[in-house]
Amino acid sequence: MEGNNLEQTLQEGKLYRQLNSLIVAHLRHHNLTQAARAVAAATMTPLDVEAPPNKLLELVAKGLAVEKDEMLRGVSSSALFDLGGALAYGSIPAPRVSSVDFSAVQDTKGSSKSFPKHETRHLSEHKNIARCARFSPDGRFVATGSADTSIKLFEISKIKQMMLPDSKDGPVRPVIRTFYDHVQPINDLDFHPQSTVLISGAKDHTIKFFDFSKATAKRAFRVIQDTHNVRSVSFHPSGDFLLAGTDHPIAHLYDVNTFQCYLSANPPEIGVNGAINQVRYSSTGGMYVTASKDGAIRLWDGISASCVRSIVGAHGTAEATSACFTKDQRFVLSCGKDSTVKLWEIGTGRLVKQYLGSTHTQSRCQAVFNDTEEFVLSIDEPSNEIVIWDALTAEKVAKWPSNHIGAPRWIDHSPTEAAFISCGTDRSVRFWKEIL
Repeated sequence: MEGNNLEQTLQEGKLYRQLNSLIVAHLRHHNLTQAARAVAAATMTPLDVEAPPNKLLELVAKGLAVEKDEMLRGVSSSALFDLGGALAYGSIPAPRVSSVDFSAVQDTKGSSKSFPKHETRHLSEHKNIARCARFSPDGRFVATGSADTSIKLFEISKIKQMMLPDSKDGPVRPVIRTFYDHVQPINDLDFHPQSTVLISGAKDHTIKFFDFSKATAKRAFRVIQDTHNVRSVSFHPSGDFLLAGTDHPIAHLYDVNTFQCYLSANPPEIGVNGAINQVRYSSTGGMYVTASKDGAIRLWDGISASCVRSIVGAHGTAEATSACFTKDQRFVLSCGKDSTVKLWEIGTGRLVKQYLGSTHTQSRCQAVFNDTEEFVLSIDEPSNEIVIWDALTAEKVAKWPSNHIGAPRWIDHSPTEAAFISCGTDRSVRFWKEIL
């Protein structure tokens, strides 16, 4: 019995030491040196203790997600966000391979990978320009938003069934929901990380919440009324908060449960042309990034909402149109109307790679990683092509006709498999998947 108590005490001591080490490393990585010294001295932890950046945030985010999941399992269907058990939403499959370490390989010439051949299929048409698209985190759904103010929700399994050469069950309709509740064009979409909730940001200054577990629901069940054109939306990984990038230069942070809006207390000086084209959280929510009309990429602390790094002129004087984190949260991929796609190191603000050879000066063009982060995809407007680079070598490895009439406006890649979606000025939505 005494042996068991001793073992338990030793285990608890080890856990405390690990926790103290993570706290000290976290404070140090976030330049809170005085606080790090105080904790290190009080807990007898070395100040220079080694721990991966954001490890503490990552563990807390995972723990909160598990705790929330356990809570939600016992919640009735009348709760704010139904889990949508019928759709089995939210269980994220294991990634195909781990993400690429962009800092590991220096000389990469001649080592480019070839991008697998894909087949493509026209899925549906909006009544006006198809302006944006977003996959769900589990890769089972994709939604598109249009200038006609509608949102279409597609189920990936039905798309794949539709693409089979001999579908025995007759025509398959991949559109499982259509929502109509905005009065102006849709700018961006996002899925709640655990619940069957889709949000949309639009030019009518609203963020709308749609429950896609209910087959008959056409209207939003909740609405946030913002003060500006909502250009971009991003859910925090916990699902408790969301960010809105608007015509205002500072992202608006909303508590999903209370709709309370928060702004950064100490924002940097941003000029009149600082409207946000895109805002995206990192995988743990420890940071978020904004891409702005003034050409800047700005990195923000996910907890304090303070700007931790401004990359002014990231795309010269041209607009920065998109920005997203790598899975390890060490780099940001950005796209701009200067016809460049760039990879930035977060810790230093250093430009690591440039992906050149596509022209995009007109629309709010996206650059995205594929699901394994081995490739980068974007659009060449003049030739109406989808361009693919090897992410590590920055060498262009493919250029494919988009099959749209006029260049696509938006591209988004599945987070779980070799598939992506494109939509554009021709109002159409196309699905692309690797030929197996």
